[in-house]
Amino acid sequence: MDRRDFVSGAAAGAAGAALAGCGPSTEGGGEAANVQPQQNVRWNLASSFPQSLDTIFDAANILAERVKQLTGGRFQIQTYQAGELFPAFEVLSNVQAGAVEMGHSASYYFKGKDPALIFGGGMELLRELFAKFNVRNLPGGNTGIQMGGWFRNPIQGLEGLQGLRMRIPGFGGEVMSKLGVNVQNLSGGEIYPALERGAIDAVEWVGPYDDQKLGFQEIVKNYYYPGWWEPGPALTFYVNQSAWEGLPQTYQHALEAAAAEANVRTLARYDARNPQALKELVDAGVKLRRFPDEIMRRAETATEDLLRSQSSGALYDKIYESYRNWRQTEQRWFATAEQAFANYAYQGVQLSNPG
Repeated sequence: MDRRDFVSGAAAGAAGAALAGCGPSTEGGGEAANVQPQQNVRWNLASSFPQSLDTIFDAANILAERVKQLTGGRFQIQTYQAGELFPAFEVLSNVQAGAVEMGHSASYYFKGKDPALIFGGGMELLRELFAKFNVRNLPGGNTGIQMGGWFRNPIQGLEGLQGLRMRIPGFGGEVMSKLGVNVQNLSGGEIYPALERGAIDAVEWVGPYDDQKLGFQEIVKNYYYPGWWEPGPALTFYVNQSAWEGLPQTYQHALEAAAAEANVRTLARYDARNPQALKELVDAGVKLRRFPDEIMRRAETATEDLLRSQSSGALYDKIYESYRNWRQTEQRWFATAEQAFANYAYQGVQLSNPG
């Protein structure tokens, strides 16, 4: 289908949710039976991720398949990878405009629209934020804590970051910029060619499973951890508000249930797939290196400074305060049983060439 034809048709379809109903049936003496009309709904979902990254892209497929099952095939969602309908960084604006009914992305990609989009938790508070974009937000998966990135040369300290050309988007990019990095914002499909031709010196994506698929290890060998700025990035499904309101309530419930399942299964898949991928990378000669404490401390300071300084108004402040309170409470818990178990259980556990 021609993209222009699709966009013009989808804009009209999003508003009406493409509903096609049949009339109520009758029984006996002609009285209307107490049943709801069966409605057929066909939606499109634009992802910010390439299909080759099957874990992160498949969150959308999990959602689509479960919605289809829960509605007996009457509500179907067609998923499209980054670039098929829109570029990766234009997903939110096209859902907002109604050019497509749904999107799937990392909201920090769009922090230029509103700094509060860096926050991934607090669903009800974020619902107020996304309402500004004519969008209803649903949980869309999580990668777990990410790796710090791939570097051509070992990084000895902060001086090694000065002027380094690194692909890292969103809030993480702002943090690295504070550390002296020359930040580049590239979509998934653009990274490998840029790294190969020397246009960038370093790249951050997600973690071992996805990074291995993208082939960064074929070009550079220094793999750093952890990603201070991305300890558990939440992904989001975007639903055009008019399309949402046009759905029967049972279909709304089905969509919410499917999103919740995709959210949990995505993180579970990363937890299952990353260990083997990391082992394979290390066995193939990748040098696993921990960021020096100097860099970690400076990244922490830069993160906190940025969070405090980029308020965009009362809503940002409300979300930020909620985040801070939640984080403090969670850290007390994780620093108790979780940390004590990890300190004992993981002692002596290491890969063959830790840096």
